[in-house]
Amino acid sequence: MTALLPRLRRFAHGLARNAADADDLCQMTVERALSSRQQWQEGTRLDSWMYRIMRNIFIDETRSASRRARTFADPDDGLEVGVQGAQEATVELSMVDRALATLPDEQREAVLLVMVEGYKYVEAAEIIGCPIGTLTSRLLRGREALLQHLGEAA
Repeated sequence: MTALLPRLRRFAHGLARNAADADDLCQMTVERALSSRQQWQEGTRLDSWMYRIMRNIFIDETRSASRRARTFADPDDGLEVGVQGAQEATVELSMVDRALATLPDEQREAVLLVMVEGYKYVEAAEIIGCPIGTLTSRLLRGREALLQHLGEAA
């Protein structure tokens, strides 16, 4: 589970679009996975199981927040991407991050799982809990929207 933390955190950041909320999402995911570890089936992929837990927590938290009309900090607050001297890479990553933030949740999570995390379509569809055709459609629309958004930014 410890080896999965960097990947989980990256996925959490893509979902939450905010470093503090992403850290909270990671923590809740690990807590729930540990408390529900008896539900994980030996021989199945631990990473897929934890991604599904994270996704479900994110959906629950988003619904809860909208009911409470709670506002979140700006997605760019507190982000420090890249290393000193790599300003161009930081700018490009920031542009991609902003472009990802414009996508609807369904498209963003499909893009994150397949294009960022490297999951196969079948695996990503299983994590999301949708048919593979639906995932493919979301991914296609997400890619097109990203390319259009990044093309306009250039």
